[in-house]
Amino acid sequence: MILSKKIRLRPTKEQEEQLWKSVGTARWAYNWALNRQQENFKQGKKFISNNDLRKELTDLKQTEAFKWLFGVSNNVTKQAIKDACNAFLRFFNGKARYPTFKSRKKSKPSFYNDNGKLEVKKNLVLIEKVGWIKTSEQIPIGVTYTNPRISFDNKYWYISVGIEQEFEQLELTDEIVGIDLGIKELAVCSNGQVFKNVNKTKEIRKNEKRLRRLQRSVSRKYEMNKEGNRFVKTSNIIKLEKEIQHLHRRLANIRNNHIHQATNAIVKTKPSTVVMENLNVSGMLKNRHLSRAIANQRFREFIRRMKYKCEKYGIEFIQADRFYRSSKMCSSYGTIKNNLKLSNRVYSCECGLKLDRDVNASLNLAGYGRLTV
Repeated sequence: MILSKKIRLRPTKEQEEQLWKSVGTARWAYNWALNRQQENFKQGKKFISNNDLRKELTDLKQTEAFKWLFGVSNNVTKQAIKDACNAFLRFFNGKARYPTFKSRKKSKPSFYNDNGKLEVKKNLVLIEKVGWIKTSEQIPIGVTYTNPRISFDNKYWYISVGIEQEFEQLELTDEIVGIDLGIKELAVCSNGQVFKNVNKTKEIRKNEKRLRRLQRSVSRKYEMNKEGNRFVKTSNIIKLEKEIQHLHRRLANIRNNHIHQATNAIVKTKPSTVVMENLNVSGMLKNRHLSRAIANQRFREFIRRMKYKCEKYGIEFIQADRFYRSSKMCSSYGTIKNNLKLSNRVYSCECGLKLDRDVNASLNLAGYGRLTV
């Protein structure tokens, strides 16, 4: 199984400048390739292959206007063009939305490094056209690396590489665990495990309050420094925006860590099967009253991590049909309660069953797993 390993880089100032050049070039190449595909698509012509676009860019590099492309590794632009073509193909195959251009302000700063030219020494890694960069921990030596990417998370630089790993199969029990995701609690399991909503904790609320204040402060400063129709970015604004970026990063890290802890705790019970709902997260986000709470819970990320951790330890992972009525069905007799509202937190049935609706849903999902297996 290929698992990604993410390690922090410690570049010098000169190396960091070169890293930013590679990031900018990768973004430009992606947008250039996407623009060529979009123009071609509007004219009703055939899809331009990745190889044809790369040849076209090679010819462009010979002109005086594009000599600056030689300042970074050739593999950076090659992979960026390939990523743009793959994005367009995923749209045609109905797997993704129509691809959009990468913004310098909003897109994640990252670029590709050729795995064949990636060299590793003790606490050092060689990045093309950048040089040997110190790492915070040792990257495994003597293994095959897959898809190396260098990225920046608004505070630190990282390198992530896919590494083939083998894991011992756990001695699993016969238990089938149903997991119901929600807003009140992140996850409720049929075996009694309950994982709280981390967004209700004191630490998250404190950071979100601080974030709102900083955002209002930046907004006021922009208005104060407005010159006609343009806004002037002062040193104080830059300082505040950096602090906002760090707060966003901290909030994301807290939520990611909570999902890791929850999924690890479920896997450690060694169930034979894990059953979850196939949630339509995109549709759920259209609810303007709950969209923010749903987005902060990161359901899609929870499902993704649960899926690969089950694969890692040989646990069967099942997703129930999207229209399976796990919440409205009685887990004891199977009767359907069509008039159940989201505000009804307790499920009560004519048969005498009375329990929390999320627990009832998790029991139904476990039952779905028994029928499937």
